[in-house]
Amino acid sequence: MRFDGTPSYVATPDLMLAVNAAIRLERPLLIKGEPGTGKTMLAEEVAAALGVPLLQWHIKSTTKAQQGLYEYDAVARLRDSQLGDERVNNIANYIVKGVLWQAFEQQNPCVILIDEVDKADIEFPNDLLRELDRMEFHVYETRQTIKAARRPIVIITSNNEKELPDAFLRRCFFHYIKFPDRPTMEAIVGVHFPRLKQELLREALEVFFELRQVPGIKKKPSTSELIDWLRLLVAEDIPPEALRGKDQKAIVPPLHGALLKNEQDMHLFERLVSMARANR
Repeated sequence: MRFDGTPSYVATPDLMLAVNAAIRLERPLLIKGEPGTGKTMLAEEVAAALGVPLLQWHIKSTTKAQQGLYEYDAVARLRDSQLGDERVNNIANYIVKGVLWQAFEQQNPCVILIDEVDKADIEFPNDLLRELDRMEFHVYETRQTIKAARRPIVIITSNNEKELPDAFLRRCFFHYIKFPDRPTMEAIVGVHFPRLKQELLREALEVFFELRQVPGIKKKPSTSELIDWLRLLVAEDIPPEALRGKDQKAIVPPLHGALLKNEQDMHLFERLVSMARANR
């Protein structure tokens, strides 16, 4: 099984190398990078390229590792017992299978996405070490051991909101998705807008990368926000010259609310544009 990218996802050579290394080593692939750099989409594209199912586990601050294995619904069993339902005689009826259990049951390879692992409690990654290592776990209520029929491809994403435990990191193959440079970004835009006018693309990328370089900006615009902005520019038929002043002076670009996501950054950018125009 080898990942060589897909027509709908621009994967750099080092990213493809990381995916294939994790597959060969049979280790989870830990992906970090700025929000909007395609970490979650990577798992979707790997599954599509390899022709295997994708099981997704999106982590929240309240998520517990046990939920990925299974949950015992004691409340439902109590309710059924009060109603005299015969289902209560078999505790297995109240075991809710988690994403890992579902993946372990697959007779063919699959991809598991554990998305934004750093959102959960600091102990969350360590609580999964044994299961990810041995590809098995024990169900205490039914006294059975669930073993993976085929080792799944595990892709774990992190936005670096908190440090991950060393023991967890040792068991992963790590890759950091760098923010795309201009040629890579042009290729990414080309996937979404194959017939985009080159003049509009050139001016839009100029504004986008300049905006990312603004000193003190709190939330730099990401790739996904650039795509949203371009979609709006095309839909509203905004001409390329509208992204720059007639005298090539800096201006606040149209529909910039797709790029800037808080009032602090908007005010900062508008102030810098005003200062730049005043100094020319």
